[in-house]
Amino acid sequence: MPDTALHSKSTAALDAAIVAALGSRSLVLVGMMGAGKSSVGRKLGQRLDLPFVDADTQIEAAAGMSIPDIFETRGEAEFRAGEAKVIARLLEGGPQVLATGGGAYMNAHTRALIARKGVSIWLKADFDVLMRRIRRRSDRPLLRTADPGATLQHLIDLRYPVYAEADLTIESRDVLHEIIVDEIVAGLAPILGLAETCEASRGNVT
Repeated sequence: MPDTALHSKSTAALDAAIVAALGSRSLVLVGMMGAGKSSVGRKLGQRLDLPFVDADTQIEAAAGMSIPDIFETRGEAEFRAGEAKVIARLLEGGPQVLATGGGAYMNAHTRALIARKGVSIWLKADFDVLMRRIRRRSDRPLLRTADPGATLQHLIDLRYPVYAEADLTIESRDVLHEIIVDEIVAGLAPILGLAETCEASRGNVT
């Protein structure tokens, strides 16, 4: 059998083993705005044949308005309360790939729920990567300040020690999303007790 066919077969076996090991749990992507949670999450869902859900989109649907509008009309505290409720509801619907907003994982109750009902994956991006990506968009309520760079650095300092509690950390950088997905899948294998499956997969392509 050609090497490419062997690789495809072993990759499919690993993917299936990961989904089976998850059971009803979700793969939950956490990290800063601009880390790529939604774009990578969609690719990960496609790779594992799991539904992809964006918590921010669900929050907007529940509120009937955009997140910037929620911040402006109701305030951050009410947004965070609604966010926690929506994520708790979504975690009942696994298995799935769930992308969460940048501040969601800062809620201790939400972190505990994710630990029970999911496997958390931190997409960790450097300041420069985040700033470059965020500049392209204007829908980031927390960065509507006189000095967005200083605000972003403050959020990084505040949030990264908490994000570090995630089950798996993957470096988000400017490469193909498929490369990040490959790294996530490889990192999930030992976490889910599939180290032997992962080693067999590697062995088939050498």
